[in-house]
Order: sequence, then C-alpha cells, then structure tokens
Amino acid sequence: MTAEQSDTTVPDSVTGTPGPRVRQLRTDRGMGLRELASLTGTTPSFISQFERGESGASIATLVRIAEALGINLADLFTQRSPAGRVTRLGRHPAIQSAGYRKILLTPPPLQAIEGYRLEFDEGEGTGDEPYTHGDAQEIVTVIDGAAEVTIGEEKHVLQPGDTAEYRTSTPHAIRNAGTGTAIVLVITSPPTVTTLDIGPQIVPGT
Repeated sequence: MTAEQSDTTVPDSVTGTPGPRVRQLRTDRGMGLRELASLTGTTPSFISQFERGESGASIATLVRIAEALGINLADLFTQRSPAGRVTRLGRHPAIQSAGYRKILLTPPPLQAIEGYRLEFDEGEGTGDEPYTHGDAQEIVTVIDGAAEVTIGEEKHVLQPGDTAEYRTSTPHAIRNAGTGTAIVLVITSPPTVTTLDIGPQIVPGT
C-alpha cells in the first residue's frame, strides 16, 4: 500500500469512483499529470492509476487533490444536474470522525453555498482548539440538544432554534454542551475546504 493510500482509503462503494471526475476536472483546467502530482505530493503514475479506477486514495490525498483543482472535497464524488437534484434520506454522504459525524446536505459540486449537519456525541466537539477556514459567512443553528459555540474569545451555549453567525476567518469551534447527541445545522457561503473534511472515513449518510 502506498503513502497516498495508507491513511484510510475511501471505499469505491461510497465514493462512486471519483477517478474519472478528477480526470475531467484536471483536463478542463489544462493541467497535466505531473502538475497535479506535484501539487498534491503524489506521483504521476499514482494520479493516472487513480483516474482509471485502478487505485484508491486516502481522505488526506483526496483533500489535496480537491484543493489543487480549486474545489471542495465533496465535489469529487458527483456532478450537479442542470435541473437541480433531490437527495433522499439515507443517501447523503457523511464523514465519520472520533466523536462526531458530518452529513453533507448540499449536492456537489458546490457553488455558492454549502450545508451540512453535525452530530456530536456527548462531550465531543470539532477539536481541542478553535480553527479557521477561508473567509466565508457561516451560520450555525442547533436542531437538537445543546451546543457551545466559540467565536473568537466568546463562548455561547445554544439551545434548539438558537443561531450563531460569524466569519470563518474568525477562530471558532462547536462542541456538545448537553447530554445525549447534539445536532447542529451549518450553512457556509461561499463553500470552503474545511478541516472537518479530513475525517477517518466516509460512510453512507442519513
């Protein structure tokens, strides 16, 4: 197994084989195999094999590929229908990490807005330290449970129906502040490639 595959390879049954999508995006941008490999810290042979569906890729490698192509991670998996798209319950892709689950609500490729649902186990959150990603507007609404939202130096405990808004360039964090599971809806405009996209495994969503 290569370094590009080592830190949790995304199963083909979940990704829908993103290799051809990468090849399309790369050629649309006039980018050669060597250039994409250089930007992602991989090799031309790996990129070629991945595009043909002959090799898997880790989450971290997929994030680097998405960044090099100027898109969000979720955009690698499917294309948006010109007429719009409906995603049924149980068909949303999700990223499972230690203590939380990120369910992607907006069909990729993302354009002006990104929406996702975060489900936090009791006592868990987005990480030990606040983080930033780009300079977009982000809105957080608690759907169930209670969540502590850190915005800069301020901390706010939100109950169901409460909303917080901030720029993603401001250090921020979210954690479960109650008992049981906390469910939070997050809307980001424009979309950014966030640190939450780097989870251990992409799994079927809900």
